Amino acid sequence: MKHAFVFPGQGAQFSGMGRKLYEENTLAKEYFEQANEILGFRITDIMFGGTEEDLKQTKVTQPAIFLHSVILFKTAPELIPEMVAGHSLGEFSALVSNKVLSFEDGLRLVAKRATAMQRACEINPSTMAAILGLDDKKVEEICAEFKDEVVVPANYNCPGQLVISGSIKGITEACERMKAAGAKRAIILPVGGAFHSPLMEPAREELQDAIAATHFGNPTCPIYQNVNAQPNIEPQLIKENLINQLTAPVHWTQTVQEMVHNGATRFTEVGPGSVLQGLIKKIARDVAADGIN
Repeated sequence: MKHAFVFPGQGAQFSGMGRKLYEENTLAKEYFEQANEILGFRITDIMFGGTEEDLKQTKVTQPAIFLHSVILFKTAPELIPEMVAGHSLGEFSALVSNKVLSFEDGLRLVAKRATAMQRACEINPSTMAAILGLDDKKVEEICAEFKDEVVVPANYNCPGQLVISGSIKGITEACERMKAAGAKRAIILPVGGAFHSPLMEPAREELQDAIAATHFGNPTCPIYQNVNAQPNIEPQLIKENLINQLTAPVHWTQTVQEMVHNGATRFTEVGPGSVLQGLIKKIARDVAADGIN
């Protein structure tokens, strides 16, 4: 019986996030103000009072979710994870929670990741779509049919929910083919680009140097990483997986299954929203899933 902690990714943001924590916890306020200094702008003003549009800016979204998750974790010393994982961006939060990354280094890498991904989106206009109610293998088969356009599986979120990523033309056509093959829905998502696809290669190259130059310590517990859904404790391997994450799919379904196989009976989501709790309940019905937000 093990207690796993999981951390959400992009899309969990909301206006007012973190404000109560800032106002009621002195240590949290110190972390938030430190973050303002590191980032060079007052992200707290946008988190606490910005509009949804303000929060959708990539340079804001990713650090905001990271800060909400990590500061929640750091101000609750009773939280002692036995295994951790994060969905995409959330993997950085997970690496702070198991002491592989310091708060400062984690925030700098997330800020670097956000700007690198934004630049990659500008180089290659692209998008993503959620495919609902179609077997993963069928989705993979249809993606493989595309030779002249980029269309790849990006997020294995839970059984019957797979997000695909690629060129605008390719994803638009893929949605029609998915529906013709029996998908209940194929929804193009309001995102800035084709995350977790080969179109993120410029961002991967940019982030690679920053990760290589950052100190990664020995973890206090295993992290199950997106690229292979396996438990890792070796800092160099964790680095390599984190670099490859930008262009590889997020194996969230497989990650949760592997954590359950290795003894996880309770999952606690730390950060804004409750998306991961919902996915976990669809992947592993017999485990407990709760959240701290």
